[in-house]
This record gives sequence, structure tokens and C-alpha cells, in this order.
Amino acid sequence: MKLGDILRELLEQHEMTQKQFAKELDITPAALGNYIRNLREPDYNTLIRIADFFNVSVDFLLNHHVETLKTTHDEDILLNIFRSLSMEQRDLYLEQGKLLVKYNSKKRLSHSDVKNKAKVE
Repeated sequence: MKLGDILRELLEQHEMTQKQFAKELDITPAALGNYIRNLREPDYNTLIRIADFFNVSVDFLLNHHVETLKTTHDEDILLNIFRSLSMEQRDLYLEQGKLLVKYNSKKRLSHSDVKNKAKVE
């Protein structure tokens, strides 16, 4: 995934237009459009301002993963979403995640029970 694709995702997540974001960064909408279409790359300072604005790392923007971390882009997106939430929203987000894990565990258990019953019969 290229920088432009990642920027597009971030703008969608934050429900921002390119024009609004260009204004926040104090750059022209045309320059931002070039970044999003992967025609140009931002300079170092602009890249840092983009990362700071979205509360992500420059590595996230560049889709660079350090091998020791071994996280996927989807995991980075989840972390980015989590970091953008208030403390109350984080608690709710975590509880929902725990419920999904519990649901999947029960689903797996009931599926294995059906398999075991079939073997017995």
C-alpha cells in the first residue's frame, strides 16, 4: 500500500475532505491531491506534520514495518483507531473486542462439540 492510499484511508476514517486537510497542513489542495494520487511525495517536514495530525508514525504512513514487530497494516489501522479515541471510547472499544473473542471461542467450542457427537454416533 502506498502513501496516497493510506492518506485516503485516514481521511475517510476522520471524515475529512482533501480541501479541509490541506488547510490544516497549510499546503495547497493540489499538492495534497498529488500525494493522494501517488504522483508526488511530501517533504520530510510535511510527512511529520501528517503523522502528528493523525497520531500515527511516519513508518505507518510509509507502510514500513519493522520485522521484529511483525504487525500487518490492518493491525496498524486498529492501533491508529484506538489511539484516536477518548479514554471512555477506548474502554468501550476494548470491551467490544473482548466480546468478539468470547463469541468466537464459544462458536469454536460448539463446532467441535458437533464434530465429537458425530464421531460418537
